[in-house]
Amino acid sequence: MKQKILILDDDEGILDVISYILIDKGYEVETLSGGEEIFQAIGNFHPDLVLMDVMLGNMDGRIICKELKHQSETRTLPVILISASHDLAQSLRQEGAPNDFIAKPFDIDNLVRKVEQQLAA
Repeated sequence: MKQKILILDDDEGILDVISYILIDKGYEVETLSGGEEIFQAIGNFHPDLVLMDVMLGNMDGRIICKELKHQSETRTLPVILISASHDLAQSLRQEGAPNDFIAKPFDIDNLVRKVEQQLAA
């Protein structure tokens, strides 16, 4: 069975690129362009990993991540945040922190490696 990845980004171009890369690597992918429906999407899709941009229009991916980490149903779900404008390295040790982060612009090999690391953990 393919591992499932839920990708959230408000930039359709980024969603397309990341989806293409991960589908090509054999993952099943679902995308969202906003965070409003993330809990519903997780309940329906049952992802093994969430890959999410920090800036999601009127929402903040860091806040969504904290909510995911505080819910018993999603506490153990790996989350990787992606950001062009935030250095998230220091936030990895805070409560409700993502499991990892990727800086934009991202290197494709680095993206795939971090996804594989989190899914293997």
